[in-house]
Amino acid sequence: MSSITPDSKRETSEKIAVTIDEKRIAIEGYVVGADHYDDSFSLKKTVDGRIALIPQPSNSPDDPLNWSPAKKTITLAIIAFIAFLPDYTAGTGIATLIPQAIEWKESQYNVQKAVVGNIFSLGVCGLVVVALSNYFGRLPIIFLFQSFALATCAWAAAATSLKSFMAAHILNGLVASSAQGGALMWIKDLFFFHEHPRKINYVEFPIILSPYLGPLITSFIEYKVSWRWGFWVCTILWGIGWLLIAGLLDEPYYDRTIPETEQIPRQSRWLRLIGIEQSRAARSERRPLSVMLQPILAITKIPVLLIVIYYFLNFAWVISVNTTISIWLVNFYQFNPKNLGFFYFFGITGVTLGWLVGHWMHDAFGTFYAKHHGGRILPEARLTISYPATLIMVVSLIIIGLGVEKRWHYMVLAVFAAAQCCGIMICTTAVNAYLLDCYPGNSGEVSAWVSVGRIWGGFMATYIQLPWVQDIGPAKVLGIQAAITFAASFVIIFLQFYGRRIRQWQERKGLVEQ
Repeated sequence: MSSITPDSKRETSEKIAVTIDEKRIAIEGYVVGADHYDDSFSLKKTVDGRIALIPQPSNSPDDPLNWSPAKKTITLAIIAFIAFLPDYTAGTGIATLIPQAIEWKESQYNVQKAVVGNIFSLGVCGLVVVALSNYFGRLPIIFLFQSFALATCAWAAAATSLKSFMAAHILNGLVASSAQGGALMWIKDLFFFHEHPRKINYVEFPIILSPYLGPLITSFIEYKVSWRWGFWVCTILWGIGWLLIAGLLDEPYYDRTIPETEQIPRQSRWLRLIGIEQSRAARSERRPLSVMLQPILAITKIPVLLIVIYYFLNFAWVISVNTTISIWLVNFYQFNPKNLGFFYFFGITGVTLGWLVGHWMHDAFGTFYAKHHGGRILPEARLTISYPATLIMVVSLIIIGLGVEKRWHYMVLAVFAAAQCCGIMICTTAVNAYLLDCYPGNSGEVSAWVSVGRIWGGFMATYIQLPWVQDIGPAKVLGIQAAITFAASFVIIFLQFYGRRIRQWQERKGLVEQ
């Protein structure tokens, strides 16, 4: 196998097997235009011949990059649906807080501990899933965790005491984010570089939408029936996800560094579902158990750590608004559950707008950047889109805080809460695309850590928001949060100036591997 770069020269017209060194071009810049390669005759390209495929697929039909578009689309849709469920279930817990406190004669603060525990556990789950998937394969791990998530959600719905519900809800968090934490892992296994931003946008859309859709639907449920039906709906959705995995998903991991003649042929999808074929492959390849430590090594990469901090400091305040806005609406605007249900359409509106904008913006900016930089796209260019997104979030936080403090019309809150959702949706795709471009060989690890930043930011915000607002008022609290959001943008500025050099330095010195 030989490596090909834009400035390489060949004097042969013979068709050869080609591989593109992703580790190297992550530093030098991705070149997708086939006409920028002197050896483009030997490259596999898109149907129109304009774009070089990165990475280059093998000739094997078992290679997931060679799967049919229909199979890839179905797989991505299932992953997106399963990734939607953890935060939807957590959002359901937020909406059921008041009726649970009444039923069990507990304070809202005590019931909220179950929500906080669930949110914290979701972050841990993603790291564990990626670690296990590196050795045992993607499919059996997601199937196993989905089975446990289904059982614990049913337990939460049937719980007869706060202690029982708290145990079930926290355990659900420990097993629920198998698709959410490893989303980039599946995208990298199935799709080429030029497809990544849009596919990330597709998967992140239901993830960002779910904390709003959960309270919305549950508020309508509570208006007519018991809060338990909110969790029975969650259980039904987890069950649908379990059936989709069992019936349609396949193993996407394929090691292209192993010659096709030495690959273990795929036999039965059912054997792959329970991990038997993957275990044979791991033993055949002498895959070390140390691959399960890669999530720990990933956070020692400075750009990963900085992006996690940046995302933590942005997503936290999205969740803080989501967890307290229902309390403000009930206390200050006398909303009932039905009113709250309609109000939560702000999240759906904002996230959908962010998804639609991102659907074209990320690709359009990538094309614009490549056109003005010799056909190359540096990973740091992906972060540029986060600047307008940050500005939207800063303004939104300030207006929401003032609106609640001064009792402005609730539609003001709805408009700017939707704008905040739009901003975080755009920002989410940008940071995920950046890290996937930087570390294509660690897609699962960086995905899990971005998920940790999002989830633990939400955990922190849920824990501190209510007493903080009660202490100094919503205008000051959200003003401080807006200032933190603005300050966090300097992380992006730093990475755009020094990110590439930091990655080169860490790669050259081998600090991460050591």
